Amino acid sequence: MLPHVTAVTRTNRSGTISVRATDQGLPVDIQIERRELRFGAQPLADEILRLTRLAALEAGARRRESLAQSGIPADILDRLGLPTRDQVVAREDVFEEQETAPTSWLRPV
Repeated sequence: MLPHVTAVTRTNRSGTISVRATDQGLPVDIQIERRELRFGAQPLADEILRLTRLAALEAGARRRESLAQSGIPADILDRLGLPTRDQVVAREDVFEEQETAPTSWLRPV
């Protein structure tokens, strides 16, 4: 990976899916445990997208912090669309609510 690219890895709660994505939202590594495949393609895709978005948010905040330390003004960073740490925390709450893992393993009888 190029040194100027900021990338972050996010993992689901059970640790069975992890996605490493750049601050531009490009997934560069995806790890999936075999047992996740039993839930079907759509839930798996939804979870990969959710984790990619979370990783991209965090990577964007890290990129913003790095550029700010090098003297780039905040208004320029805003125009670049790089999130602040507070924006990341607020959006993480929304994405965490969207986690696609089953809420119960029980099936209706």
